[in-house]
Amino acid sequence: MDPVKTLGSDPAKNAAAAPVRARRPRGLVPEIVASIEADIREGRLQPGQKLPTESELVARFEVSRTVVREAISRLQASGLVETRHGIGTFAKEATDPSLFRLTAADLPTVDDVVALLELRISLETEAAGLAAQRREESHLQAMAKALASFESALNAQSDAIPSDFQFHMEVAMATGNRYFADLMNHLGTVIIPRTRVNTPNSASEGRDAYLRRVHAEHENIYSAIRAHDAEGARAAMRTHLSNSRERLRRSQAVSAGEMTG
Repeated sequence: MDPVKTLGSDPAKNAAAAPVRARRPRGLVPEIVASIEADIREGRLQPGQKLPTESELVARFEVSRTVVREAISRLQASGLVETRHGIGTFAKEATDPSLFRLTAADLPTVDDVVALLELRISLETEAAGLAAQRREESHLQAMAKALASFESALNAQSDAIPSDFQFHMEVAMATGNRYFADLMNHLGTVIIPRTRVNTPNSASEGRDAYLRRVHAEHENIYSAIRAHDAEGARAAMRTHLSNSRERLRRSQAVSAGEMTG
């Protein structure tokens, strides 16, 4: 059995650890996230302790900088780390596991992911309308930054999950009602369907076209919010999430056909 990889407090020792085992490319980001999350929850990384640098993590896990950055983004979205620009990334206190939070284990089937999308349609459609009515310039800037990050992730052949989640979080923040953002934060990045189902790779139009269509739907939501068009924002969000649900169902049908074919 491979030795358990932990970060601890000595980055130099971490970087010199035994080579990691061969992994599928799609498993790289979740593996890094799980490793760092375990170090935080089990106390090997204390709240306020600085994580190894990006270069050290690249060497530690033998991955690209893009993979490390995506893993850190997911940890930020889950509230386990915070990045202080120009200083570094620091561990935060682990969330009380008794608090409500979705994990991958809570969504074992495609039907569960579809059910979660139905919840999101009711929640985020109204959030988009409120955001259009109440948004400030700072909210628009944050949404635009998330959209730019999504575009950069596409160009880097990444799955763009952190920036996808961040865009939806920024819409929730723009409502001016903290409970929308609190609920989104508790749900976490697992609300993005492709964390559970590989919908881009099974899409008939191809992975890149699939993700660019998702990006275009985000831009439609942003445009309506920027224009103070509440009804347009609601419609754009409902269309986006309903499309996600249908794409997921089509992906499920394709997978079922491959199994029986």
